[in-house]
Amino acid sequence: MIDIKLIRENSDLVKENIKKKFQDEKLGLVDEIYEYDKTYREYKLEGDNLRAKRNELSKEIGALMRDGKKSEADKIKSEVTHINERIKELEESEENLENEIKTRMMVIPNIIDDSVPIGKDDSENVELERFGEPKVPDYEIPYHADILESLSGLDKDAAGRTSGNGFYYLIGDVARLSSAMLAYARDFMIDKGFTYCIPPFMIRSDVVTGVMSFAEMDAMMYKIEGEDLYLIGTSEHSMIGRFKDQIVKEDSLPITMTSYSPCFRKEVGAHGIEERGIYRVHQFEKQEMIVLCKPEDSMDWYEKMWKFTVELFRNLDIPVRTLECCSGDLADLKVKSVDVEAWSPRQKKYFEVGSCSNLGDAQARRLGIRTKGENGNYFVHTLNNTVLASTRALIALIENNYQSDGSVTVPKVLQPYMGGLEKIKPKNAD
Repeated sequence: MIDIKLIRENSDLVKENIKKKFQDEKLGLVDEIYEYDKTYREYKLEGDNLRAKRNELSKEIGALMRDGKKSEADKIKSEVTHINERIKELEESEENLENEIKTRMMVIPNIIDDSVPIGKDDSENVELERFGEPKVPDYEIPYHADILESLSGLDKDAAGRTSGNGFYYLIGDVARLSSAMLAYARDFMIDKGFTYCIPPFMIRSDVVTGVMSFAEMDAMMYKIEGEDLYLIGTSEHSMIGRFKDQIVKEDSLPITMTSYSPCFRKEVGAHGIEERGIYRVHQFEKQEMIVLCKPEDSMDWYEKMWKFTVELFRNLDIPVRTLECCSGDLADLKVKSVDVEAWSPRQKKYFEVGSCSNLGDAQARRLGIRTKGENGNYFVHTLNNTVLASTRALIALIENNYQSDGSVTVPKVLQPYMGGLEKIKPKNAD
């Protein structure tokens, strides 16, 4: 949510930003908010003046009563009664206007950074840089689900019987490999100075609407029937929510955390759920990184954070590239975002394995997360980035480490988490 001062003082900037995000249907909201806000402030000023007058009249009533001038005091009391009635009317009108303003403000997109490329959708995202040489071996690499099944590591059929489409069982060394990646990602971020955290896996609706847009919420979140609770789609939600309505100490900034959680997603939309594989599923595990910082430091942290993910994937022997998200592909709360994509030697192209986002003060403004500086309280900036999402990282790892004999080499950094195991072999291997 942007600062309403932008609409009061520079509505043209807000409208131009909406156009850059190809959301012209929202342009009328800016004028509506402006008019509602103008009326709200007029009512508030009138109410403040009436309260001040009421206070003066109350003192006058007291003086008249002390002087025994009851009839004169009663006349003024009648005037105070009318003032109270008008104040009540104004307060009700103010509350209604506040709700109308907030409803509209919540869907006005955040002001994107000047460096964001302008484009309608993800097809116009811009490649920034490649890390590692993308290779295609001279032998065939099977579909990832077939590799996992050959390693006795995946059972989608049983998951379909227990839970339905979009779920899976990971088994044996494959399950161990998935856990090893997450454990390594955890320790990797701890070594970078981040504090490890395991958050709640369910959050209330006021936290959900604080960390994401309504469109994202509808497409992603599972609601617990009969309760004001949602399953998290990423631990960023509950990690940022931890600071809701708090004033954090300025000298504690930046706050850098890395969190583990299972993630639950409806995956509603054009992409749908993958029938055979584990690329797009309803449930997976993730290691995340979250930063709360001063506004002037947020872009520096943005650059650091995506580089951590690149470094981690290169340590897993996986070539990656970074892709700058264009204006039309940015979620409404984001100022700037970059995707990290891993190389798929089977498909001979890159695919998304993580995303780093700077949200400016949008989440902090919605959730009331402030810090106190020399010139008073101000909203912190929040950032988040995927360290490693289990299923997609597993796909990238097995494809890039798949051998001609059907085995998968375990990257050196993961071997200590696998009891020294160097290779996972197919079930029919010697």
